[in-house]
Amino acid sequence: MATRLLARFVSRTRPPVSGATRTAVRGIHRLYWTASRKSLTGGRSAFLLGIPALSCLGYEAYHWVQRSAVLHAAGKEDVLEQADYLYSCAETEKLYQLLLQHKDSDDAEFLWRLARASRDLSLLPDMDAKQKKQLVFEAFEYATRALERDDKCFAAHKWYAICLSDIGDYEGIKVKIGNSYVIREHLEKAIELNPKDATSLHILGFWCFAFAELPWYQRKVAAALFSSPPVSTYEEALEFFLKAEAVDPDFYSKNLLMLGKTYMSMNDKPRAALWLTKAKDYPAHTLEDKEVHKEAVDLLKKLG
Repeated sequence: MATRLLARFVSRTRPPVSGATRTAVRGIHRLYWTASRKSLTGGRSAFLLGIPALSCLGYEAYHWVQRSAVLHAAGKEDVLEQADYLYSCAETEKLYQLLLQHKDSDDAEFLWRLARASRDLSLLPDMDAKQKKQLVFEAFEYATRALERDDKCFAAHKWYAICLSDIGDYEGIKVKIGNSYVIREHLEKAIELNPKDATSLHILGFWCFAFAELPWYQRKVAAALFSSPPVSTYEEALEFFLKAEAVDPDFYSKNLLMLGKTYMSMNDKPRAALWLTKAKDYPAHTLEDKEVHKEAVDLLKKLG
């Protein structure tokens, strides 16, 4: 059995700021992708006990950032606008310090952003293990409070699911599998509240794909811990990946790759080749895009 640190990405459309003048800002996720495996059975397939890990880095931010990095916050709307700007610029530590001033807020809009910022800070490469763990649990606390303050906020549900997945890394396999049920419930709620959020759809698709590809021996391990471990199908994963693409075409190279991989798993070679080619041809703005390109090329070679 293994856990996998998956693609790091963020929602492409900036979340709306309540009560503020809403400016549509697209292209908010530049990121990097690493993978770690902790083998339990020695098999090549990974047992997904969580969901994709998201980073703070602004994708295509260089196309969007044209104004001054100095914004003067006054009211709630100004603080949230500054926070979203810093997020798009990958100013992780500045963003965390800005939002930390509002850690005692009862406003879900501050709290879910602080959960995201805490988590993003924990993912920085120079973070030591003790600080990382502290930030992971801190992020979960903020996400929990955000959900308690406003259970109609789709972002609160999404970040609660993400942060819940993270703390499972510190609480053992049984807890992490058990959390998978809750993670799915909150992702589904996030999608119900905002069906136009492409990244929530993608994450849920990845959740489904990971459990669909679970090999029989890992299913036995899961079944030994739970009478009814989480299950899914490639068809279900495909549905979410396609919905994400319909909501925001070509929003994320990883979604194109996963569509190709899902069709490969379903033995639909023509459609697999179509989506893998799209993933291969996707402009490589980030390190993750380059990794996606390489994997797409390798899989296309396998297809012949």
